[in-house]
Formats: sequence, C-alpha cells, structure tokens
Amino acid sequence: MSAILSADDLNDFISPGVACIKPVETLPKNEDQKQEDAYQVTTEDKVEAEKHPPAQISLTDCLACSGCVTSAEAVLVSLQSHAEVLNTLDSAPELQIGNATAAKTQGDNGMIFVASVSPQVRASLAATYGISERKAGYLIEQFLSGPQGLKAGGAHGNGFTWVIDTNVMRQACLELSAAEVAESLGNSGNISTPDAGEFAVPKRPVLSSVCPGWICYAEKTHPHVLPHMSRLKSPQALTGTLVKSVLSKAMNVSPSQIWHLAIMPCFDKKLEASRQELTDEAWHDQSPALPDEFRAPVRDVDCVITSREFLMLATSRNISLMNLPMKPLSLSYNQSFPDKYLARFLFPKSQSYLQPSTAGPSGGYLHHILTTYQQRNPGSSIQTQRGRNADVIEYAVTSQSGDTIIRAARYYGFRNIQNLVRKLKPARASRLPGAKPTVGRRAASGAGTVSNSSATDYAYIEVMACPGGCTNGGGQIRVEDARDINTPKQESADQAQMQMQQQSTQKPTPQEQRAWLARVDEAYFSADSDYDSDPESVDPQSTTPASHNGVDDHRAIDAVLSHWAHSTNVPLEKLVYTTFRKVESDVGKDKGKDSGAGDTTRVAELAGKIGGGW
Repeated sequence: MSAILSADDLNDFISPGVACIKPVETLPKNEDQKQEDAYQVTTEDKVEAEKHPPAQISLTDCLACSGCVTSAEAVLVSLQSHAEVLNTLDSAPELQIGNATAAKTQGDNGMIFVASVSPQVRASLAATYGISERKAGYLIEQFLSGPQGLKAGGAHGNGFTWVIDTNVMRQACLELSAAEVAESLGNSGNISTPDAGEFAVPKRPVLSSVCPGWICYAEKTHPHVLPHMSRLKSPQALTGTLVKSVLSKAMNVSPSQIWHLAIMPCFDKKLEASRQELTDEAWHDQSPALPDEFRAPVRDVDCVITSREFLMLATSRNISLMNLPMKPLSLSYNQSFPDKYLARFLFPKSQSYLQPSTAGPSGGYLHHILTTYQQRNPGSSIQTQRGRNADVIEYAVTSQSGDTIIRAARYYGFRNIQNLVRKLKPARASRLPGAKPTVGRRAASGAGTVSNSSATDYAYIEVMACPGGCTNGGGQIRVEDARDINTPKQESADQAQMQMQQQSTQKPTPQEQRAWLARVDEAYFSADSDYDSDPESVDPQSTTPASHNGVDDHRAIDAVLSHWAHSTNVPLEKLVYTTFRKVESDVGKDKGKDSGAGDTTRVAELAGKIGGGW
C-alpha cells in the first residue's frame, strides 16, 4: 500500500487506462466559440487550451464508478483527514453531558464528540514507541480526551467525550458471525427463501464483509459473489450505529449533533464510512418522530483517520505523544454514558482481548467460528493446511472418528482473492454437445486451491485485501516513519530536514519490512491481560462488566443486543445488518440519444446520493 496521498501527488493528467468518470479533457473555452464560427474547421494547434485546475478524485467519485480504483491506495480523500478533525472540533462548542434535556438548552449548534479506536492502531503505535499495547491505548485516550491533549487548544477546547475500543463491538460481531454461519448451513447454502426480507441469508460459503477494500472490489468487478457476503456490519460501522442511535435517543438530540471519529489501520475504512447504506436512514425510520430538519441522512461514522494520520493530528497541535501520561484518565474526566446497561458493555473493567496468533491479525472471525463448532462437538480438533502461500490457509473441524464437521478458509491479498472469485464464479454451459458446465480454465484446474475440495465446500471464508491482514493496513505507521520518530533531534532545522530527505530516499528492504510487521503483530497478539487494578482505571459505571471471554459470552452479547434494540425501538436486524449492491458503470457505454446529462451532472447526482447529506 502506498503512503498517504495529498493534493501534491496529483497533476492534470489521468491516464486513459484509468476509466474514470471525471471529465479531465482539456477543451477550448466556450465563450471563445462564436455563433458564426460554429461550422469552422479549426486545427488543433490553433486552439488555445483552457487552463483547468489540477484534477481531483473525491471519495464519492470512487464509489460511483467501476472503472477506477478498487483499493484506497489510489484514492485521494479530501474530507476525511486529520485537518477535518481539527476543523470539526473548532466548529462548535461541546455539549455538556448532564441529563436528557441539558443538551437542548445549549442550542442546536453544540456537538457530542465520540471516538473509536482499532486494536491494530494501538499495536502500530506500540511498535513505534516501544511500549505495550495497553500503554498505547492510554496514550490515545489521553490525547483525545485528556487535559494535555486536544482539549489544551482549539477554539473551544473540545475533546472527545468517550473513546470506545472497537474490540468491544467486535465481540458482538464474532457471536453474530457464528450464528450467521449456522443459519447459512441450516439453509444448505442455497438460494435464499423468498420471505427472507431485506437481509437474506447468505449463500454458502459465507464471505467475510469487514474489509471495505474487498467489498469495493467485489461490488465493482465480481457481483456474482455478493449473495455470499456476510450481512453483518463491521465493528467500525456497528460502533457508529450504536453510538448515534443510543445517544440521540437518550440525549434527545439529532444524530447530526453526534460526531463519530474512527481511527483505523487502512484507508479503505474511509470508503466504508461513506457508504449510503451506513447512515441513519437504515434505522432512523423506526425511531420516534423527529422534526423535519432532522430527516437528512447522517453517516454513522463521520470521519476516519489512519494510524499515520493520528500522528499528523498530534503534530498539527504541537503535542508530543510520548510526553502524555500513559495511564488511565482521572475519574474527573470520565463522563457517565447515558445508558447504564450499555455502559457496562462499552467500558468494562477488564479490557483484555488477548487472542492467540492462530486467530490472525484481522479480528479472529474465522478462528471464533472454528472454536465455536469445536466446543459444540466435544473431542473434535481443528486441522490446518497451508495453501500456495502463507495468506491462503484451509481449516477443518474434524470429529474423533475423522469426519469433517465444517470447512473454512482464509484468503488474504488481492492475488489470492482473484483466485477465490474465479472458483466461486457460476458454471457456464458449454456449447459442445454433452460437455459438462465449466467455470474457467484456471478455476477448473485448481489454481490457488489448498486441497481438492471446492470453494463451495467451505462454510466460511475470511477475506482481507491486505497481505498479512489488518495489521499490515495501508494506513499503518511504516518502518521509515518509526525511524524518523525515533531519530534524535538535530542541532538545527536545516540538518533535520536534510536527514529526513536522506532517509526518505532510503527505502526499507523487504527484510526490514517483514521485521517491522512482525513487531506490530507481536504487539497486537501480546496485549496485556492484567490491566491496572487502580481505582482510576475503573469506570464507576462499570459495576458488573459484561463477559467477553467465558462460556456466557453468547448470552451476555445476546442480552446486550436485545437491550439495544428495545431501548431504541429499532428491530435488531436494522441495527446490525447491512446490504451490498452491484455497482453499475456507464464508462465506455453508449448513453443513447436521450442522455442529456453529462459526466459532471452524473457525478453530482451520485455524490448527492452517496454523500449522506454532508
């Protein structure tokens, strides 16, 4: 994955090979064309080219077209950035959390700021500064909510009222994913029933849907795999839905007054946050009636920044992260979450989510499903078989007698994903008499397979766009960034700039990159299990924390989800499920005689639909 993109990386030229819907041709000025010269033939060298500003590709453009980018490596994101975070914090005063009517007395201009942090981000920071993952989490919380962090500056001295660990919502996703796989197997993985409603049971094999780069790729190029996609929202999206649905109801404010920032390991999460399916339109229609001015769609996640952009955010405020206290916030800075029951779930006493390395660096969805079926079948074991590379692995839960109970697989990286989608491509009838249907030469030959089993034999496949998983996301801190951070300051600014230029030209070797990724993985898998027992590290509202690592996990999560749906008066499926769609493109197609709207108009229309009212 590439480095962070900026406007300086673009120019006026976009290769014709990139079938982008953005109009970038250099055309003559319209005002220079006179009516009497309408039929005059003008040679190209006599036409004075109009000076256009540099071409810019926005996030909505990339979601509206199937002929352009398929991963955030090529996306210029102008709205979701560290600068947008600072601008939003300075745009309005922070609402004082008191009672249900306190917010309304401060007017409709106040905001509630909430942040969610991915464990991969904490691992990246831990590897950079040589600290534990636990201390990295404290560092992030002190910066976002502490008195020496963002609250120390800005127009209003705003910070984030709550910082939520996405590992909490991931526990809900894990339990729901296991239930979804069981439902898919019970449905035999065939065509969904007609009365399945908006959220049909996915076909077998169920494909993970938490990686937005993979989702964007599938929607644009391989829509035949969409019926296999898991209906579950990602932890990022699920956190946004919970925060906005619960707080808007409890505080009696509009969802637009709740600003949710997600700190994630990859740029593709920005694409996910911009999806039109992940706005309050999906769940707000079941809520109590609100005034008309609150009807505009509001995104569940307003802004996403990456690990590297988090460093930029601190630099923009001239805050040294290493100088912040690496301990929990004092009780005086902890605001009580309005819903006491959900507070025990969101802010538990024990915040340990230690996972074995076999769970993988991408949340452990596959591992959880395998262990769930292993627990349901006493005496069974998990068999592992590596594929053609380390990012393709097949798993099987086998009984004591050797019978296969369930098969699953892991596919990381786009090269392996391409093999997967070929194997899932529907069979096409041969034109030869008596010939068997074929899928494709490469798929039929078993290229990229890890066994003789078909892809349809799997019950679940964990798919991630990045080789090595989420700890290797494109927004993670790179080895050269860590090298710059840990380099002692020079005597002068000129010497420091010269050294940075020299280091930027020295690209890390593959060995250095592998060693760095191993360091991040080590921080991710070795999260401290013994969190501080100091009273300041315990939220007073967390008197009976929900269980996350025991046999009562399923019951505890089910109780939390039921309470969430009941308290918001929204059906649970509208809160936890989402949908995916085939992205149609008009690139290279004849638009017909009646197509009066140009590309610019079409982009504007699409942006209005996708933007979610922002």
